[in-house]
Amino acid sequence: MNLSKSVTRLITGIIFGFTALFAIMAGGLWIVGLVLIIVTLASKEYVKILEHKGFRPSSRIIILSSFIFAALAYFNRFDMVALAFTACSIMAFMSVLFRGKQPYIANVATTILGFVYCGWFPLHLLFLRDLGSHPLYEGLIKTNVTTEGAGYALLLFFAVILTDSMCYYAGCYFGKHKLSKVISPNKTIEGSIGGTLSCMIFCFIFGQVLMIPWYHCIILGLLIAAFAQIGDLCESMIKRDAGVKDSSNILPGHGGFLDRTDSYILTIPVVHYYMFMFVVNNFSDIVKGIFSC
Repeated sequence: MNLSKSVTRLITGIIFGFTALFAIMAGGLWIVGLVLIIVTLASKEYVKILEHKGFRPSSRIIILSSFIFAALAYFNRFDMVALAFTACSIMAFMSVLFRGKQPYIANVATTILGFVYCGWFPLHLLFLRDLGSHPLYEGLIKTNVTTEGAGYALLLFFAVILTDSMCYYAGCYFGKHKLSKVISPNKTIEGSIGGTLSCMIFCFIFGQVLMIPWYHCIILGLLIAAFAQIGDLCESMIKRDAGVKDSSNILPGHGGFLDRTDSYILTIPVVHYYMFMFVVNNFSDIVKGIFSC
């Protein structure tokens, strides 16, 4: 990569990073707006990738479904998620009924996969941001910053960046054994180990600031490192299957929004559910509550 491309990549990364940081800290409509912008653009990229395979998923259904899920997240209506999934899945079937000759089943399946992968998974960031309450960030910004969720979201944000970076550098200096020869031949087992260890150390240190028990910090480090890498490989799998190098070129030096956020897509829901069930709440109490209904 030449110097001009490196500078472009750095500038884009700084702008994107600080925008995300502000939205996470501010919460409320700020983070909803940012996530919806990213989800909308990522959904369009996803549809274009699938079109290279001859499929025609409905971008309208995918984006509409994402907005519905975002509204449920914003108003904390987790109880209506099943209804929303049912309605959106029915719309996916209806979207192919009145088109001409096409791979009907594949188009329905890729539409449903689209709003799950591009919408539902990353929108868990809104649920994560609203977990608990903590005075740690009070007074930093004159908006909704008094929740523990801000700290949890920041932990996730920085941990994924560190994992990606250390996987790359450890792989460059020590990489010998391929992690996935077919899907992503440049990734190595040594790089994966380096990224995982760095993530665990970071989560342990940052978690102490958030007053998260040390054993949860270690587990979070393992989960974030694992699913950040799995998410990266999953997006690479989709692109390689479709014969596409980058999801788009909208972000100079980084490709598309899917390329920039792929490590977060699976990690966000995993971290949310772990924090919700084991850190913020007592898992045994949750189970008792389910069976007492």
